[in-house]
Amino acid sequence: MTFAEDAFHLRTGAAPRAMATWHSLAIGALLMAGKTSIASAFRHNAHDVRRPLTLLGLT
Repeated sequence: MTFAEDAFHLRTGAAPRAMATWHSLAIGALLMAGKTSIASAFRHNAHDVRRPLTLLGLT
């Protein structure tokens, strides 16, 4: 429930698959960075937009 999936109304077309892909990508990136608590890492990275970009090596 980290991405507030229940609040989204994406039920048609490619939207559900796209959200699942982004979710999996985020989890994979956090695991590759050595994070063990995915929910905690999501919360930590949500506070600053630059943190996920740094994690991906884009800064």
